[in-house]
Amino acid sequence: MIQRRLADATPHAASLIEGMRDFGYTLSTAMADVIDNSITAGAGLVQILADTISDAPWIAIVDDGSGMSEIDLIEAMRPGSRNPLDAREGHDLGRFGLGLKSASFSQCRQLTVATRKDGVTSVATWDLDEVSRTNRWEVLLEGYSSDIPGIDRLGETGTVVIWRKLDRLASSYRHDGAKRSAEINAALTEAEKHLRLCFHRYMEGTRPELRLTLNDRKLSPIDPFASANKATQVDDEELLPLANGTVVTQTFTLPHHSRMSKAEWDEVGGPEGHLRSQGFYIYRERRLIIAGGWLGLARATELTKLSRVRVDIPNTMDADWKIDVRKASAQMPPIVRERLRKIVERMQGTSKRTYQRRGRKLVDQANLPLWSRFQKDGAIIYRPNGEHPAIAGFMASLPEEFQHGFRTCITLLGAGLPVGALHADMLGAAESVEADPAEFAEIAESVEQAVRTLLSTGMSGNDVVNALCSVEPLLRHRDSVQQLIEDIVEG
Repeated sequence: MIQRRLADATPHAASLIEGMRDFGYTLSTAMADVIDNSITAGAGLVQILADTISDAPWIAIVDDGSGMSEIDLIEAMRPGSRNPLDAREGHDLGRFGLGLKSASFSQCRQLTVATRKDGVTSVATWDLDEVSRTNRWEVLLEGYSSDIPGIDRLGETGTVVIWRKLDRLASSYRHDGAKRSAEINAALTEAEKHLRLCFHRYMEGTRPELRLTLNDRKLSPIDPFASANKATQVDDEELLPLANGTVVTQTFTLPHHSRMSKAEWDEVGGPEGHLRSQGFYIYRERRLIIAGGWLGLARATELTKLSRVRVDIPNTMDADWKIDVRKASAQMPPIVRERLRKIVERMQGTSKRTYQRRGRKLVDQANLPLWSRFQKDGAIIYRPNGEHPAIAGFMASLPEEFQHGFRTCITLLGAGLPVGALHADMLGAAESVEADPAEFAEIAESVEQAVRTLLSTGMSGNDVVNALCSVEPLLRHRDSVQQLIEDIVEG
């Protein structure tokens, strides 16, 4: 009989705690993980404070939540303080009981948590340099000290998380104070955008559940669905009941960029633009997990970049969706994937129609466009509209020996359309491509020729205005065309 024995395989503290620093957090996702704990503790206000200019920069995250006793604080500082298989409350944004520690260690070598409950303030610190020296799982318990950053912001209850020894944030410029400060501030700017998006559903409304500030500046939410815009198309919610909870989906089609302000359009598109921000937005207990992308169910295209699908899952489905430690990635269960595939197919048609309707309007022959659009052998061809009254009228005014040359120039202009450059410029940024905004004085002679030609066919002045001013280049010059017609009619 083989004799079996047990051997102690307790992880070495110094090795494991250093390994916890490399779970893939950024400053943005690390801050979000800490704020998750604040929301779970019932906080209504979370203040982010940062000293980026001193020789020992720090970041503090202060909340007005329920706070902890010293026993609870010690447990919260324990790596793996909660089993991910344990049932959680509906408002609990935690997952593995690792977030506070792994997120903090990813950014700093010294983590201090000061918390207040029932009038008692408790303070505990992990110092990775000390753990490396002693190789022991020992957290330092301290007394109240006014020198602890942010502790003066605590109210009757609440918690402040302080990051010091920010070796990961300013590693490139450790000995250059100005550059180190600039590097930390740049990271904070990115984190601010992430937090405004990640927690936007908690921050919205006239009486928001959560208020976020950064160095006493209130942060406003970023709604990726532009819900407040009246032109946004919103479908009804769809429910998918499953064994471990109900998945709720809702589809949105953003307005064409011409119906949004540039600031609103850019904010909704995010730093990578609308081409990359289309797709699924997956929320766990209304906290954003995945922002954009079709997760293999569709390709990101220019014509579908207005499409957004909001997917809500409860924390009871963490294992089904394979939520990671950072709460920054997930995988769809097969049954959900099939349901969302049908939603994607339906949505793509809506988004495409938003652009195609506008495209048809701009090339509608009744609007007298300067460019004609037609299909030939499966390709879409654009060429100057030789029947436009400005072009046809000018050619008719030329001596016959010059008309062929003029017609050749117009054909050459159409054949030289820079299709490749247009593709490159419009990839993800079609709204930034515009026609040359010609001033009316520059085109007045051609417009006059077109007006005279149309009036000679018996069209009324109003009909001429409507025909010429419905498309570029006269969209912005309706009043000038109207005045020109009056001058011609009056002689």
